[in-house]
Amino acid sequence: MTDIRDAHTEQPSLQGRKAIITGGTTGIGRAIAVLLASEGVDVFICGRDPQHLQDGLERIREVGKGDGISLDLAEPDAVERFVGAAKDYFGDFDIAVVNAAIPAKGITTMRAEELRYAIAVDFTAYLTTTHAAAEVLKDKGDIILIGSVSAHLLGAEGSVYAGMKAGVAGFSEAIRRELAPKGIKVGFIEPAKTGADFQYMSFTAEEQAEEIRKETMLRAEDIAVATHFMLRQPRRSNVQQIVVAPRARGEE
Repeated sequence: MTDIRDAHTEQPSLQGRKAIITGGTTGIGRAIAVLLASEGVDVFICGRDPQHLQDGLERIREVGKGDGISLDLAEPDAVERFVGAAKDYFGDFDIAVVNAAIPAKGITTMRAEELRYAIAVDFTAYLTTTHAAAEVLKDKGDIILIGSVSAHLLGAEGSVYAGMKAGVAGFSEAIRRELAPKGIKVGFIEPAKTGADFQYMSFTAEEQAEEIRKETMLRAEDIAVATHFMLRQPRRSNVQQIVVAPRARGEE
C-alpha cells in the first residue's frame, strides 16, 4: 500500500462537538447549522421568528441533532438567555458561530431608534456573544465570526452597516490575538453578496435565484463550507480569515 501520510494534514473529526450559532434559523446561519449537524455536531441555534426556528430545527434534525430558542439579540439579556438555554440543553460547548445580523442603511436615512437597534444586533451582540462564549470555552474550542465584505466596500447607501462590519473585522483580529494563548481559535469569514432572507429588501427570492444561477451571488451553503474548512484544521493551525466572493463579480 502506498504511504500517503505526508500528502495531507490531519483533519480532526467534528463528531461529538457542540456548537452555538446565532442567527441559525435562516440564511448563512441555518446553512452552517445544517452542515455541522450533518457532520455530527450537536447544534443550538437562535433566531427572532418562532416559525423560522421551527423550520430550521426540522431540517437540522433530518441530518443530525439540534435545538434552539427564539429571541431578539437586541434585548439586553438575550445573549445571557441564549447561552444559558444552550448550556441547559447540552452543557458546555466548544464551538461558537457568531452570525446574526440585520440590514442597515446610511446614517442619514435611518431613524435614531433604527440605528440603536441595528447597533445592538450587528455589533453589540457580536461582542457580548463572544464574551459569553470565551467564558464557556475557557482553554479550548473555536469562535467563528461572520462579517461582510461591506467593511471594505464602504458604500454611502450602507454606511452604518459598513461601519459596524469594519468594527467586527477589527474586533476579530484583536480577540484572536487575545484568545490564542488561552487555546481558543478565532476565525473570521467575510462573505460577499449571499442569497438569504437578509437580502429580501434588495432582491426577491426569484431575483436571488437568478443571480446565483449567473454566479454573481453566493449561496448560503458556500459560507457554511468555509466555516467547515476552518473547523477541520488541526489545533496548531488557525485559519484567521476567509473572504468568499462570487466568481462573476470581479469588484468584490
